[in-house]
Amino acid sequence: MSKTFYITTPIFYPNANLHMGHAYSTTLADIIARYRRLLNDDVYLLTGADENTEKVVRAASAANIEPQGYLDGIVQNFKTLFQKLHISYDQFIRTSDEKVHWPGAQAMWQRLVDAGDIEKRSYQGLYCVGHEAFITEKELMNGICPEHGEAPQQISEENYFFRLSKYTHLVRGKIQRGELEIIPETRRNEILALLERGLEDVSFSRPSHKVSVGIPVPGDASQKIYVWCDALVNYISALGFGRVDDTLFKQFWPADVHIIGKDILRFHAAIWPAMLLSAKLPLPKRLLVHGFITSGGKKMSKTLGNVIDPSVLISEYGGEAVRFFLARHVSPFEDSDFTPTSFKDAYNADLANGIGNLASRILKMAEDHLEEPITIEENLIPEAYTHAFDTLNIQRAAEIISETVARLDRRIQETQPFKLVKTDSEKGKAVITELVVDLYTVGRMLNPFMPETSKKIKELIKGNRMPSEPLFPRKA
Repeated sequence: MSKTFYITTPIFYPNANLHMGHAYSTTLADIIARYRRLLNDDVYLLTGADENTEKVVRAASAANIEPQGYLDGIVQNFKTLFQKLHISYDQFIRTSDEKVHWPGAQAMWQRLVDAGDIEKRSYQGLYCVGHEAFITEKELMNGICPEHGEAPQQISEENYFFRLSKYTHLVRGKIQRGELEIIPETRRNEILALLERGLEDVSFSRPSHKVSVGIPVPGDASQKIYVWCDALVNYISALGFGRVDDTLFKQFWPADVHIIGKDILRFHAAIWPAMLLSAKLPLPKRLLVHGFITSGGKKMSKTLGNVIDPSVLISEYGGEAVRFFLARHVSPFEDSDFTPTSFKDAYNADLANGIGNLASRILKMAEDHLEEPITIEENLIPEAYTHAFDTLNIQRAAEIISETVARLDRRIQETQPFKLVKTDSEKGKAVITELVVDLYTVGRMLNPFMPETSKKIKELIKGNRMPSEPLFPRKA
């Protein structure tokens, strides 16, 4: 009987097209989802757009387009990029969807009310539109938000608050006992330190006259649900929570893995678990918290304008090359810097001179010296590879592929089967056969990372023929 496996990406702000950091989160989730499908798990991969945000309104106004038309265009661009990256998502959720998402957000709100954890209070604070959040003076540099380059607004208003402080110790206990696993350990320690200091109650609504988009608070149209009880709920509203048909929710919740960037750790490891505890719902099992892809040492940000457009790289190198680079050269646990030059160098080393060259050499020997295709059983995958996936160390799994390629190259150099077959036919053919089997294993390991390349290598082996053109042409 297959197991269920539910994995999610963050939902992205559609105020501009996605950059390499967003592509990384989504590709990472897709690689894990594809691996779990190979294990015959019943997998559900969710991604989407966080649309109930003033960022979108501002961006649409700047483009002189109605917000909904602007949203539709940007979301289509998201989906086009995901298609180029071979993202096999099962659902793309949009938080502006009144039929799919809104019932779940309002049902969650009602559960928090029923638990006695929502109350109305007056509030004064600094609000950063870029963050879509209230921030403190100590987070500013010379009065400016360092991430978004603008001064926050001084706001005084009456909002509904969620009693987050009530759940500090409960959430901390869940994390300490591993009931909510946070990977890597550095991020676990970071959130535990925050919880040790104690959580403060957080604003969960904004006055309707101050925000132009959003979900009305049940029973109080003068307020709209603020981002946490809106955006975070997408993980369960997508599955039918709050709707009549909640079959998927019953089947897949709790999530096996939430993939998030380190900048939204507090929301996912403190606010979201507290909301779920208040609502008497199970917590997700794991958070994989990746670092930033930096550009020139700074976080890649649409606001700062230092983004690298993944579509440009895809058009030159192909979507699968981008996928493999992100897996092989970007750490799932720490920040990683990225330049177009480093990408080209990695492409040539890993793919053109690596996987592509190896496949051509082995398949050429097989075509020349083996009379017919060899029968290959689904041979064993290295244990280190499966362990890497089990621990969500996707970079290590990709490294194992590169190490296997290098080992096979060395074996060809050491045994020179293309010469051996001329002096000792049987022994030479035996070595070539073993190399073909090992290449098939490489093809299988490539499946989560480069599904089309994996398929092509296995088809070439079954047809006992070499590729008619290089799998990965070298780039000058």
